[in-house]
Order: sequence, then C-alpha cells, then structure tokens
Amino acid sequence: MDVNHVFRDIVIVAQALQVKVYVVGGVVRDTLLLKTERKDIDMVVVGSGLAFAKAFAEHVGDGVGTLVEFSDFDTARFVYTKEIEGEKKEVLLELEFAGARSESYRESSRKPTVVAATLEEDLSRRDFTVNAMAQEITASGLGPVIDPFGGLVHLREKVLKTPLDPDATFFDDPLRMMRAARFAAQLEFSVDPEVLLSMERNAKRLEIISAERIKEELFKLLGTKKPSIGLYLLYGTKLFDHFFPEVTALSGVEEANGYSHKDNLSHTFAVVDNIAGLTDKPVLRYAALMHDIAKPDTKKFVRGRGWTFDMHEHLGRKMARDINRRLRLSTDESKYVCKLVRWHLQPIALMDDGITDSAVRRLVVNLGDDLDDLMKLCRSDITTGNQKKKDHRLKNYDELERRIAELLERDKLRAFQSPVRGEDIMAFSGLKPGPTIGKIKKEIERAILDGEIPNEYEPAKAYFESIKEKFLSQAEEWERIFSK
Repeated sequence: MDVNHVFRDIVIVAQALQVKVYVVGGVVRDTLLLKTERKDIDMVVVGSGLAFAKAFAEHVGDGVGTLVEFSDFDTARFVYTKEIEGEKKEVLLELEFAGARSESYRESSRKPTVVAATLEEDLSRRDFTVNAMAQEITASGLGPVIDPFGGLVHLREKVLKTPLDPDATFFDDPLRMMRAARFAAQLEFSVDPEVLLSMERNAKRLEIISAERIKEELFKLLGTKKPSIGLYLLYGTKLFDHFFPEVTALSGVEEANGYSHKDNLSHTFAVVDNIAGLTDKPVLRYAALMHDIAKPDTKKFVRGRGWTFDMHEHLGRKMARDINRRLRLSTDESKYVCKLVRWHLQPIALMDDGITDSAVRRLVVNLGDDLDDLMKLCRSDITTGNQKKKDHRLKNYDELERRIAELLERDKLRAFQSPVRGEDIMAFSGLKPGPTIGKIKKEIERAILDGEIPNEYEPAKAYFESIKEKFLSQAEEWERIFSK
C-alpha cells in the first residue's frame, strides 16, 4: 500500500482541524535502521486522537477500511483492508491515532489515568529511547527527527535505555520489561546495565499483568530470529520466576560419582534457536521451549546408567497442559503443544531400537498432521558440539523421514482408522452400541499397524470375521455376569 498517499490524506485532515500529527515509535526507529516494511504505523495527534481518527475515516470514505474506537484513551485504530475470496479481508495497513497524553498508574493496576499533554511529555512515557522519537507528517514529507531523550545515539550504540528512570518506566507498565527482552532479541541490541537492574528489582510487578498479555509478548519474543537473546534476559532478571518458573527450574548442573548432566536451560534455549531456523510458527517454537520442561522433576542418578530423566515426556505433557492453561493458550494450541512434548522422544527411541514398519505406522497415526512439526523439533533437539555425532543423528532422521514417506504412500495412513467402521461391525455381528464395538475396532487397527493385514476394507472385514466369535463370547459372558 502507498504510505505516501496515506500521509497526504493525513495532512489534508490535519490542516482542516488545525492540528499537528507525528509518526512515533517503531516506524521512526525502523526507518532509521533501514527496515521500511511495516503494516502498522503509530501516530500522535497534538489534540484529540479520537476526533482526528473520526475525521480521517470520513475523509477517506466508506469501503477502504474500518475504524475501531478506544474512547477511554482518546485513541482509535483505522485498518485498511481489501476483500479477497468473497467475504475474507486482507489487512493492508493499520494506523493508530492517539492524542498526546501523559499517564498515571495505581500500584495494583496497569490501567492508567490519561490526561492531555505535550508531544515531549507523550514521548517521555514510552518504553525505550529508540522508540521515543517522532517525525511530523507535513505536506512536503516527514519532518526532521524529534529526539528529546537521545534515541538516535542509543540506536547507533545498539543499546536499550528508558527515557525516564527505569523504575518509573517499569512501574507504569511492567510489560515493558518483557518488551526489553523482546527488543533485545529482535534488534540484537544490548540492554543498559541500569535497566537490567531495574528489571530485576521490579520483576514481581509483572504479576499484575494479565496472562493474555504476557503470552502475547512471549510469543513475539519467540518469533524473533534468535529468541535465546531475550530468553536469557528473562531468566537473568528473574522475570521468568513470576510467570513461567518451570523454565528457571531447568537451570543448573549436578554431579554424582564423577558424572554430571548437561544444563537443561542452555540446551532448551539452543533448541529454540535451532527451531527458529526451521519454522516461523510461534507455537512450535513455544513447544521447543516446553519439550524438556519435566526434566528437573524426573532427574535421578542411577548406578550403571548415570543421570536419567525417565518418563519426562509423559510428565512433561501433564505439566505443559497446566502451564498452557495458566498462560491462556487456546485449546487447540494446548493440545498441539502437549502432543509434541509427549512424543518428542519417540523418533529417537525408534531409531535406537531399529526402524520397523509397525513402529513407523504408529508414529504416523499418533501424530497425524503434526508429524512434520515433530520432526522439526527432533532435528532441533540435536545440540551436541560433536559434529560426527550430529551428522550421524541427522542421517538417521533422513532415513526415518524416507520410511515415513514410503509408508504414507503405500499404507494410506493419514487420518487413519479402521476401514471397517462401527456401524459395519454392528451390522455384521448384531451387537448394540457399546464398549465391545470399540474393542473390535481397535483390534482391527492394531492388526493393520502391525502389518498383519493391509489397510483395506476387504482384508479388514475378513480379519473381523476371524475374531468375531471371540469378542461375541466375551460380550455374552460380561452380559451374563452383570445380569445376576
């Protein structure tokens, strides 16, 4: 979308209302960093942001976008859209208009009291100096950078500092501490030492932030090129302790009888970085963060074996479900993450035990459409510095994926279930709906997965006929017992 055309419309409205409008924050920063592709632009109106947004929407006319009002904050968002495939709409550009304001906060709340202010006062309440710069939108283009807090210098130095005392900045909005970690990873900037100390001092204040906002910010961090930069900051400043203490628990190495285990925290962060190179999917990156979450609770030293983490994938699934609920993941996201945590060791075990057709079939059936993502997670889980060992493991995964593709083609396993359905079994046997029907169906599926019969209707029906009498007699016996 032509942003210059949008700016021309803003100038027309600004002149009519006799107000000044400035682009602020990320769009100024990214332009200076030569990162110009943005689909959202924040603007400050020295006047009423809501009144300006309404006038702007009236000026551009119906059919090009939608206005969303936030009257309590003198703010509105105008979203340019275009219709594709009937009613579905693609977002082209989001503009946020806010009146220049200052804010005051109560200790127990993140909801501010808002009053009108000057542009400089407005910039002072922003999170970091590199986001506290502005440029006026004029008829001849964007004006010079307005930089009251040294953002240009800090941009060159690649450091995050706050416009005001960091304690005041983080008191006002504790989520800014998580944003520090995210921007450090996103921009590959350092964080000023005083800011880091303030983050640790104010970490507990993060507890007033809603789980939804924390999850959103965590996923943004996980969406960066190298998430471990921000993850280490969340750990080092003890922010994790207040919303995800299970990550902190991964840290540390114990020694017994001369044997030590690897640090599960650094391993986990390395896995997240690895998977960031394979997928842009935030929830898959989150699953990588979660995959070994139960290792601290399953850690045990066993003579002859060393340090063990037996069954950590099973406990991890249960822990993941509780953590996902706490962080307000959707039901679908939670099921997906729990599935990957539960099965993340299976491909390794399968390769160590020997890749059999029946084991591959069961892996395909249990993972379904998430199998490709599981394999990405497994490849990312290789963090050894031994290149020979790494190459060997990757070649094993190549072979496993070849076998998976071969069996998918041959055995028609996607969305697998018995070709002989429950209604067929009832029709052939005369049984009524009940647990016996499910047992027969599972036995047919077992025979297919173990390679005893092909995944086809006629062989499955013939197998049913061969086992029917056994299940019918069991059903009759149970009926006789319970009828007494």
